[in-house]
Amino acid sequence: MRFTKVHSLGNDFVVIDPEDGQRIVDLPGFTKRVCDRHRGVGADGLILISIKDREQGLVRFRIFNADGSEPEISGNGLRCAAAYLFHQNKIDPPDITFMAATGIHTCRLLDVQNNRFQIRIEMGAPRLASKDIPFDDGTLHERIIDYPLSIHRKIYPATVVSLGNPHCVVFFDHFPARIEWHEIGREIEYHPFFPNRVNVEFVRVLGRKEIEVLFWERGVGETLSSGSSSSAAAVASILKGLTDRQVEVKTVLGKMIVEWEGDKIRQSGPAEIVFDGALLQ
Repeated sequence: MRFTKVHSLGNDFVVIDPEDGQRIVDLPGFTKRVCDRHRGVGADGLILISIKDREQGLVRFRIFNADGSEPEISGNGLRCAAAYLFHQNKIDPPDITFMAATGIHTCRLLDVQNNRFQIRIEMGAPRLASKDIPFDDGTLHERIIDYPLSIHRKIYPATVVSLGNPHCVVFFDHFPARIEWHEIGREIEYHPFFPNRVNVEFVRVLGRKEIEVLFWERGVGETLSSGSSSSAAAVASILKGLTDRQVEVKTVLGKMIVEWEGDKIRQSGPAEIVFDGALLQ
């Protein structure tokens, strides 16, 4: 089975078009094997794409986390899937329309240099009500800003949003040590107030136009970047009045831009083809 390895600022995926090989029966088990960094290709997740209409640029998109779970959406995953499609000449640039579990997501190629693509994606409208995230502490909330979330006998003011998948954003003046924020991230991911678990973002505000983020991904753990999480961190920063509505998100390996215009979130950033290969089964 043919595959392509793609990453967006270090958040890496194995991308497969099942039409290029045999049908996958056990998707969770297959994902865990492929994403294993010692016995497989190694990745944060697996992406499956299926072209429905090449002329219209219409593509079905599914994504699985490294633990075999299936999240609702991934911003970086959409960008990596688009880069794969352009790289393989499966879709003519510049536009792709992805059909995902969260609905329709449009995508546009902004620039390409060798195997590195700059791509803008439409993330949709942020959801802020507790029932839409979901977040359940026994009370309905229209918005959840600086909620006093108790972890390890400490209170962390949490801002909670959804970009189709749930996010819990915590702000710091200075980031805690790596082992500490890993522990906090793991505890928040499985906190009983989040029935579907949750992605966790640790944010430092650097100015009105820039934030820095560390990422704890549901079903993966630490990741070097995340598209939906970057969007959630920007939304939380805007809701708290800490930044403007266009925010540069600084990650370990680079930056992406998040814009909140009207009721839509747009995100621009890179996706880089690493290599093509064949899986032996």
